[in-house]
Amino acid sequence: MSKVFIIGAAGKVGRRLIKQLVGRGYEAIALHRNPEQGSELADLGATPIEGNLLELESGRMAQLMSSSDAVVFTAGAGGAGMDLTNAIDGRGLELAVAATIQAGVRRFILVSAFPDALRGSPVSEGFENYIAVKKRADAHLVGTGLDWVIVRPGTLLDDTGTGKIRADVAIPYGEVSRDDVAATLAELIDQPKVSRVIIELTQGDTPVSDAVRRLGHERCLQ
Repeated sequence: MSKVFIIGAAGKVGRRLIKQLVGRGYEAIALHRNPEQGSELADLGATPIEGNLLELESGRMAQLMSSSDAVVFTAGAGGAGMDLTNAIDGRGLELAVAATIQAGVRRFILVSAFPDALRGSPVSEGFENYIAVKKRADAHLVGTGLDWVIVRPGTLLDDTGTGKIRADVAIPYGEVSRDDVAATLAELIDQPKVSRVIIELTQGDTPVSDAVRRLGHERCLQ
């Protein structure tokens, strides 16, 4: 059974991803911060591992993920302030990347942010910082030798997923359900030919598996 190490597993996308992976026969290793989250994640079918992204050292995290076949980073400060954004979305990502390299894991999938988010509308200093941190995190991952994929979803919704998306290297800004983001992440685990590409993601008309498979085919033709 393939193992997927999820950073941010207790979040809204992370929990949905656990369900997706377990349903596909993967073992989901769920890193969580709060002790009470462990039983909740286990109930979803995950193997919970307690660890605080703000306190772990890369060597310790490498030990936790050492038997994994892929890492998914879907952690985020969630608008809790610039300091936490810098710590989790910024330094936390760099820590996870370093640990992944130390652990000898090749596949790394990062949930990032759509660069056009809220463009044309007044935005706060905190949001501008969030977008800048996300861009630096993307660039940091791209600069590694990992088998990376960066997923940039549009505005996230809690609506029930349709199973259909629009996904490409550049698309118009839009919305997408967290269900469909999780399904896309699971499909990327299933389709390793999709590699070293940044994918923008919104709701659309193409079944998730077909959209991801097309991206893999296009990469093979390049």
